[in-house]
Amino acid sequence: MTRTSRRRTANPLRNRSYWAAFLLGVAAMAAIDEIVFHQILAWHHFYDAATPRIALLSDGLLHAAELFAFAFGFFLMLDARRRGTLWASAAWAGFATGLGLFQLWDGVVDHKVLRLHQIRYGVDLLPYDIAWNAAGGLLLIAGVVWTAVLARRGRDAKRARDTRNPHYHDVT
Repeated sequence: MTRTSRRRTANPLRNRSYWAAFLLGVAAMAAIDEIVFHQILAWHHFYDAATPRIALLSDGLLHAAELFAFAFGFFLMLDARRRGTLWASAAWAGFATGLGLFQLWDGVVDHKVLRLHQIRYGVDLLPYDIAWNAAGGLLLIAGVVWTAVLARRGRDAKRARDTRNPHYHDVT
């Protein structure tokens, strides 16, 4: 079996492309949040319950973590490409999952559970919370469904390949 056929029938969760792109998705959504909402719109900082100096420090730490995730994901993706196991569909599924997971985590855990910050201040939060969490939820659902479809295709292809093998005996 060639690398190409193995990568197309494998479980996406066991593919380096998926996890590399997952990290890239997390980093991309963190960058969007950091750049758009923290810097351009100045709606909030990562940690707002302190002095402006601490708020800026928290943004800097988020930015550093985001850059680390970008770099690590990028090198994992390059390694998958070098090994010949880069699976574009699994990578896109991982990317969408990473985007959605970061946004939903931020909206639920950071905003509501830990109360590190809110999306905006001085406005009715409900429409912002609904839009933020719905967008994150849709991205996460899309990524998870895409992952499940790829995993099912992989199982179906393996089953078809195994039944064509005359030496294969199903003992179940």
